[in-house]
Amino acid sequence: MTHSLVCPETVSRVSSVLNRNTRQFGKKHLFDQNEETCWNSDQGPSQWVILEFPQRVRVSQLQIQFQGGFSSRRGHLEGSQGNEALSKIVDFYPEDNNSLQTFPVPVAEVDRLKVTFEDAADFFGRIVIYHLRVLGERA
Repeated sequence: MTHSLVCPETVSRVSSVLNRNTRQFGKKHLFDQNEETCWNSDQGPSQWVILEFPQRVRVSQLQIQFQGGFSSRRGHLEGSQGNEALSKIVDFYPEDNNSLQTFPVPVAEVDRLKVTFEDAADFFGRIVIYHLRVLGERA
């Protein structure tokens, strides 16, 4: 049974937050299921989100809802178990729109995931995400 793997015990980190305004644009908004809130990165050549799960998980899908004009044209997913170095799992190619986009992931068992966003649609490299969902099951 596939379900969201992000839980209250999941530790998350992001590359940046616009103007360091974590109250309005912070990482917590990636997972709050609220259509009115979002994570807004600051500018830069690439942006990322790291998730550290409280237990090993089996990832099968990644879902992302960008704000059109502030999406990524290319991204990749990396994962690791324990203290291992991150290794690439899959590349994905989002469209520049407001729709919830689903990307299949070759089944990977991990404790830690890194989602990297490159080639931003925005000239300054900012990324805006309303929803980030990692789907699968506990390993």
